[in-house]
Amino acid sequence: MDVALTIVVLGVLVFVAHLFTLLFNRTKIPDVLFLVLIGVCLGPLLGIVTPEKFGVVGPVFTAVTLVIILFEAGLMIQLDVLRRALLRTSLLTILTFVFSTLAVGAITLALTDLSLTISFLLGAIVGSTSPAVIIPLVRQIKMREESQAILYLESAISDALSIIVVFAFIEALKLGELRAQAVAGHVFASFFTAIAFGIVFAFVWSLVLHRIRNLKNAIFTTPAFVFVVFGAVELLGYSGYVAALAFGITLGNVELFNVSRLKRFVTLEPISLNETERVFFSEVVFLLKTFFFVYVGLSMQLTSSWFFYVAAMMTFAIFVLRIPIVRLCLHRSTPKLDASLIAVMVPKGLAAAVLASIPLREGIAGGDIIQNVTYAVVLFSIVLTSLLTFLLTGTRLSRVYEGLFRGFGVPPKPVAEAQQAAEESSELLSSE
Repeated sequence: MDVALTIVVLGVLVFVAHLFTLLFNRTKIPDVLFLVLIGVCLGPLLGIVTPEKFGVVGPVFTAVTLVIILFEAGLMIQLDVLRRALLRTSLLTILTFVFSTLAVGAITLALTDLSLTISFLLGAIVGSTSPAVIIPLVRQIKMREESQAILYLESAISDALSIIVVFAFIEALKLGELRAQAVAGHVFASFFTAIAFGIVFAFVWSLVLHRIRNLKNAIFTTPAFVFVVFGAVELLGYSGYVAALAFGITLGNVELFNVSRLKRFVTLEPISLNETERVFFSEVVFLLKTFFFVYVGLSMQLTSSWFFYVAAMMTFAIFVLRIPIVRLCLHRSTPKLDASLIAVMVPKGLAAAVLASIPLREGIAGGDIIQNVTYAVVLFSIVLTSLLTFLLTGTRLSRVYEGLFRGFGVPPKPVAEAQQAAEESSELLSSE
């Protein structure tokens, strides 16, 4: 496409994205689904645009999108909600990743001639959930704050976990052995170091934000600083995405920290973002999300129907396994609808697609199979997540999931006792 036509298409996509958002508000059909399908039509089906035309800009754009989405999601998470959700989120993330990896690895072993290590390498590639898919979807759905925080945290942690484990598998293929202890140590070091960097830099930024606001046209300096933090943490070998999320959570709650002990060292008061800045970042996320999902769709490679059959089985297995894992990990006070939505929120994103290209680039046997199957799993999982999210609002499928999560939606004991006492007092008053 020439420059003029490209600019026209970009403008039309923004208007179409607003139309899809309006459609979601009325029908509950996620706009993500339509954006991905537009990308599929522009790319694999019609061949109008290919990922190669973007060159190095494509990967940079996806990284920028994920960083901004995670940072903005972190701003929405409150500390008390985080404390309640963190333990269950960690368990949910680890179990989902492990069992997804095992299931996909087993299917790969059964249906292909790939080795054991390469089969589970494919499982690790599609073991994560995509924050770029989940966060925009969750923002459009009515869920409890704790349920939203669980999905936000899981998507960020699992993406980073998948990256670390995949590179460990690739290193094992080169060395001839997989060192589980070294992998576990690297995972913990990556997460906790990234969190520490995010917290420290967010606190520092909150102290100088007063002065920054006095600069002209300074509203984008905060995400610019997040980019610096992300890049620095990634260059040090840790998870920049986790650091971006930690930065957002800290900056969003920094006014709650007690800094009285630091008065002798720091004279400035830490502050958070104001409403104007939050609205601005929300608009930026909307634009990036729109182009991101179109890019995801046109990045798909649809080469063989056999890959579709294998990917469909893998996607089905992942979604089925998610149900008992969610039942095990969530508190029984979680509403049934929230538990059902968490159970269907296992889409794979561009991180999986990028990781899938590495084995082929490294010359690993079966790299082409890994890449093609992964692309199909990404497509199926996004479409299935979108459709199930739509079907869980007022259709017969919602009743099925309510049955699967029987026993959920029960308030904690103190709350239940308070409700019972209120009901008894109201009955007593009415009788008088």
